[in-house]
Amino acid sequence: MEQLGTGEVEHLVSRTVRIREPPFRAVLETATRPRTVWSAPDDATVVGSGAAATVTANGPERFTRVREAAEALFETGDVHAGTEAARPRLFGGFAFHDEGAERSPWEAFPDARFVFPRVQVTYADNGTWLTVNAVGPDATPEAVETRLDDERERLRGLADDPMGPRPGIRERTRTTALDDWREGVEAAVSRIRAGDLRKVVLAQALEVDLDAPLSLSDTLVRLGEKYPDCHRFLVEPAAGEATFFGATPERLVSVRGRTVETGALAGTTGRGETPTEDEWLARELMGSDKNVHEHDLVAETIRDQLAPFAASVAMGERGVRRLATVQHLWTPITAELDRDYHVLDLVEALHPTPAVGGLPPEDALATIRETEPFDRGWYAAPVGWIDAAGYGSFAVALRSAVASQSKVTLFAGVGIVADSDPDREWDEVQLKYRPILDELEADE
Repeated sequence: MEQLGTGEVEHLVSRTVRIREPPFRAVLETATRPRTVWSAPDDATVVGSGAAATVTANGPERFTRVREAAEALFETGDVHAGTEAARPRLFGGFAFHDEGAERSPWEAFPDARFVFPRVQVTYADNGTWLTVNAVGPDATPEAVETRLDDERERLRGLADDPMGPRPGIRERTRTTALDDWREGVEAAVSRIRAGDLRKVVLAQALEVDLDAPLSLSDTLVRLGEKYPDCHRFLVEPAAGEATFFGATPERLVSVRGRTVETGALAGTTGRGETPTEDEWLARELMGSDKNVHEHDLVAETIRDQLAPFAASVAMGERGVRRLATVQHLWTPITAELDRDYHVLDLVEALHPTPAVGGLPPEDALATIRETEPFDRGWYAAPVGWIDAAGYGSFAVALRSAVASQSKVTLFAGVGIVADSDPDREWDEVQLKYRPILDELEADE
């Protein structure tokens, strides 16, 4: 595996062949660390195995350093992709804060890390594709094509065994007690009412000990079935047991050519037990001064953050986006760039949006550090991919968790504004745990 830094240039060879579709779960279960999964409603699903190269960076310049290393890697490419969906891409993400995190469960996660998979299977609209990549002075087309034949034969033998039961939960440990939560929210509300803040997003972490080992392949399949409109992701370091995964409803940004797609997702309520109750909750959300105010802060800030890069920015009509356990206010936002930009230029400009950080940004981030008794790590940070053209797609890593075989740490947060009620915000956090928590609790 090649570890690349800024200014390093290595020879890249990539070969792709179309194959008969192997079972997703079996592909992931037999993959080599570090494994990668990316799946989005408007994108191919990719399962990556191992790393032909990795790009890492730390500190405030991590976006620039990743971009420079990626550009140096891709410009050396000898690529036969077969289809656009299987073109060489780097998959990975960033820490939420500039300084990253060192406390459990984030010890193995740097401030930024991207993987160029050694072997990947791409499930696309036009078929399923196997890709083998190699990087380094010894990378040759002959060696890559031999590996491609070997992997194709291996994948032919994979069987799709039945999914097992959910692992069950033995013990739950909250990192934030209810009284501490109330105190933190009330302090934030006081700052907002005093004019020091406009909004801040405060999060909680929930540590869960499992009764049985967690099958991440089963979990990702179930999340895909229940949340088909969400971005599913899985990233992990090469060493250790930690794996970061989730099914997030929030796209940070996608860039293709000069077209940018993003959106504001903020303001939350639950789902009703009947269609009538569901509609009532949606109407209440649309008419809620608190939620509409929180949402509009996010939408307006995203528009302002895009403005320096864009020839035009268009905001769609605010509506309600329904997921299995919650409903959110949602405004689609598109832009046309005034020149060519790398997707990471937009990622750096947009992260963190007020939907996961707050306003003003620096004051909100300081409040988060002071209030939250845990490290966010990669929670609520950008995860996604970049390609040789500088295009890419990134999601905000919400509805997410860090897992080992027997322990999972879940994360969820809420936006605090002037009229936030601590107990209602506490209840909203519990709703946002449900996508992951539902897949951990034992089957009834």
